[in-house]
Amino acid sequence: MTRILLSSVAAAAMFASASGAQAQTEIQWWHAMGGKLGETVNEIAEGFNKTQTDYKIVPVFKGSYTDTMTAVIAAYRAKQAPHIVQVFEVGTANMMAAKGAIYPVYQLMADEKEPFDPKAFIGPIYGYYSTTDGKLLSMPFNSSTPVFYWNKDLFQKAGLDPNTPPKTWSEVGDFAKKLVASGAKCGLTAEWQTWILLENYGAWHNLPFATKENGFGGLDAELKFNDEPRIKLIGMLADWTKDKRFVYGGREGKPTSLMTSGDCGMELASSGTASQLFASLSPEKVGIAMMPYSPEVKAQPQNSIIGGATLWALQGRPKAEYKGVAKFLSYISSPAVQAKWHQETGYVPTTLAAAKLTEDSGFYKTHPGRDVAVKELTLNPPTDNSKGLRLGNFVQIRDVEDQELEAVWAGKKDAKTALDDAVKRGNELLRKFEAANK
Repeated sequence: MTRILLSSVAAAAMFASASGAQAQTEIQWWHAMGGKLGETVNEIAEGFNKTQTDYKIVPVFKGSYTDTMTAVIAAYRAKQAPHIVQVFEVGTANMMAAKGAIYPVYQLMADEKEPFDPKAFIGPIYGYYSTTDGKLLSMPFNSSTPVFYWNKDLFQKAGLDPNTPPKTWSEVGDFAKKLVASGAKCGLTAEWQTWILLENYGAWHNLPFATKENGFGGLDAELKFNDEPRIKLIGMLADWTKDKRFVYGGREGKPTSLMTSGDCGMELASSGTASQLFASLSPEKVGIAMMPYSPEVKAQPQNSIIGGATLWALQGRPKAEYKGVAKFLSYISSPAVQAKWHQETGYVPTTLAAAKLTEDSGFYKTHPGRDVAVKELTLNPPTDNSKGLRLGNFVQIRDVEDQELEAVWAGKKDAKTALDDAVKRGNELLRKFEAANK
């Protein structure tokens, strides 16, 4: 009898567990965060899952940003798309053009009656992902901006003040020369060269990247980053490659290995790279400052523009599941979650409340430099040249820019020819996008 009773209890427990699992709705979240960042993404998902029992966020790593975007396009066509996908900022115009595929965040939150305040977000971040009339299309998540990093040990070895970084591009060249002379294998390197050296250099100096408010004003925008200041910058860096003052370390985030290995003294990189550098070099050995500027182009910097990615909700799932999507998007943009994400990764907090929470906690006092990214983004009110970019086929355009810059670093083209060619080829891609989306 006892054995039968125990079997019945066990069966009942198994049934209850199974029925509970079936009652919980899974929400698929595809993302591009690998390594330590991926671990933090998993922690965020687990945190949300513990707050309620109706929904379970399932994060799925899909590779690089480009890999993730390619995968979601294929999945949507096969009617197997996830509920949420992380898309990097250069995919914004393409996502906007896929009108039947996306579920705009402002509409989703309204439909699900989820509390939502667009004014809570930091201005340049909100503006980048909104319609021209201010409606948010995707939920800001891992926003970043370029900052300047330096290795304090290598500075000291070169006879430089480890606590005083260069402020102008001319000073960067002088510092790089001293670093190489003292034995460093590399003076300066740069991640995401198109984003930093062309796009953000333009915004930082209030130069247009394209006409039509950098694409915000219409699909008929034309590229114009082949201006004299950027030709001069790229030409100068090309000269620096000859004596290792500048070393090209590859596309996207690959150059950071030159810093983490201790070979390079300075790097222009995403604010989100901070956690990677700290893990390799230790926080006290890494300095963080604002990007250098060219005073002959603009007396003082304007403001930087964001990179990183947002979370897009996709159409095609059962209507009842979108309540869970809306609740998760609210959770991920909450002050506590955004503050934790910012403090652990180096990405900027997407909301004013998260930034204030971080400051009030004393984090910036004990972690010097970690507020630089926020300061850059909010340095001055954004202009038409510095509020961001919204260009179709931008992923392909960046590939073209990378190819042309690589030709410069290899000594196959001069800076003017390369940038002229990049603009010409890029404009052809813009016209194709315009024709396909009229």
